[in-house]
Amino acid sequence: MLLLVTNRRDITTDYVVAEIQRRRLPYFRLNTELLPQTLCMMDSYPANAWSISLAGKTIRGDQVQAAYFRRPGAPESIQPPLDEGERAYVEAEWNSFIKSLYTRLDGTWLNSPTDIFLAEDKPRQLMLAHELGFNVPFARITNDIAATREVTEAGPAIGKPLRQALLTGERERLIFTTRLEQIRDGDAAAIAMAPLIVQAEIIKKYDVRVTVVGTKVFATSIWSQEHEETQVDWRQGSRPDLKHERIELPRPIQQQCLELLQRLNLRYGAIDFICDQQGKLWFLEINPNGQWAWIENLTGYPIAGAIVDELEDIARAQTPT
Repeated sequence: MLLLVTNRRDITTDYVVAEIQRRRLPYFRLNTELLPQTLCMMDSYPANAWSISLAGKTIRGDQVQAAYFRRPGAPESIQPPLDEGERAYVEAEWNSFIKSLYTRLDGTWLNSPTDIFLAEDKPRQLMLAHELGFNVPFARITNDIAATREVTEAGPAIGKPLRQALLTGERERLIFTTRLEQIRDGDAAAIAMAPLIVQAEIIKKYDVRVTVVGTKVFATSIWSQEHEETQVDWRQGSRPDLKHERIELPRPIQQQCLELLQRLNLRYGAIDFICDQQGKLWFLEINPNGQWAWIENLTGYPIAGAIVDELEDIARAQTPT
């Protein structure tokens, strides 16, 4: 059985479910925000001695042959009235249970939660990219205005979050990549609040998203320079007419992408590049759990199929011969 660990609203997982259903494979979708509605059991030994039951369906540890970790939701307490302390206690206990479950699934993950967490370290990504021979724009991680100015005064530069781009709260907001122009003395306090990535800006011809699944490499050009609001960060503006095209990466860069995933112990990764005006590709970052459904929609790449292929390969490896 295939286990999908996700949340109710994740459309990307819906694509995987559709492909699994097309192949008529057994699966269990665990939307983890619903955990407080389940009945669970976990024995101290062996590792597969656990079960979760929800809405008349049960999954046991000895059934799981492969698992996909795809943005699980925080458990939501359903036992009102709870005060703030009680709610925090209940949610912490469920988080502890599910994290323990994750470790018991080692060897079955497409990408394990631990490897995803480690791979999200952007400074580490940049070091590995240098070691593997990618072209990498100069970047500095700092909260020091003087160190920031050294980069911006050397040439055009951009700033972006070190990790957390989403601001939660009453009104969710995204922090987009921003062109850093004149840094004023009055900016010192804001810069000092938290480290950011200050990076030399590469003048783009277009952006490139490379989706790697196992040994399959799906490369897409994103023509961000055709619209003013998407020129620095193609996600800004949410333009439905933003042109996406299939492209073929040079073989050496394809191999570097595969080697990067191997170094990060990943079977899936979404890698962002910039193509400059001379046609040279520059590595920006890799998202080990990045979105891909819109790429499949716009290009027809069989990404969901490639992911289920990998899950089936993992499942076969778990089957005794």
